[in-house]
Amino acid sequence: MTHLFDAGPVAEPFRSLAQAYPGAETYPGDSFRVEWGPIFHRGRLDGSARVLAIGQDPAASEDVTRRILVGAAGHRFQGFLAKLGIEESYVMINAFLYSVYGQQGGERHKDDAAIVGYRNQWLDALLAGGAIEAVVALGSLADHAWSQYLRHPGAAAGAASLPYAHITHPTQPESSSGGDAARLAAATRALLTNWNAALQALHPRIAHPDATRPLVPYGETWAAGDLVEIPEQDLPAGLPAWMRSPDAWAQRTGATAAQRRATITVTIPAGS
Repeated sequence: MTHLFDAGPVAEPFRSLAQAYPGAETYPGDSFRVEWGPIFHRGRLDGSARVLAIGQDPAASEDVTRRILVGAAGHRFQGFLAKLGIEESYVMINAFLYSVYGQQGGERHKDDAAIVGYRNQWLDALLAGGAIEAVVALGSLADHAWSQYLRHPGAAAGAASLPYAHITHPTQPESSSGGDAARLAAATRALLTNWNAALQALHPRIAHPDATRPLVPYGETWAAGDLVEIPEQDLPAGLPAWMRSPDAWAQRTGATAAQRRATITVTIPAGS
């Protein structure tokens, strides 16, 4: 059997960007889990991407797979892309290279010049070829990152005129509902309403989708087919298929904050 995989940022200009990534001198350890290393991207770095997505920061599963948006959030957003007819022609980066530590870590450092400057180099490189046809920001910090990019003097020509959508973060319903089923259902309805509006705006603007299909909007809750599997070709060579599942197979664990920071417990999902 032949397995597809992503070799990562091995071609220029991404090779040089990966070699020169910032560390704790830029991302302070009291606000970011720098000890787990930077997570750069997911998707195409060969100039074929039509949609550029900006996420927020890596989760535990992403620290393990070394690619962003691979858990439940990734499957939900993969379904959003599929509704646009985009099955593989996408690229994703995060607002922050490292997982945020502490509730306000991202907010405290969202305007740090060195963080913004390095991220803008990635955005410059991704937009340089002119193939990107739409930009999507997942959450408020990602939206802020895109607005910062548009203000910087070297922003790619035409970036400001690209179709753009700021959508609710894919897992916001869970993070905002505190385990309350009614609040979760209401937050999910609100998210899907928000996503439907974004799809309506973006769908007619994608000139080169991977698949041409009519837009089918979301209902009031997640339905069969709304979550789409992460393609094997998005992850490094040799990673098992269950690492592309939406199951919460990676959890930060420990009795103290220090232990939870230092420990990710990986559990293979049943039946894998």
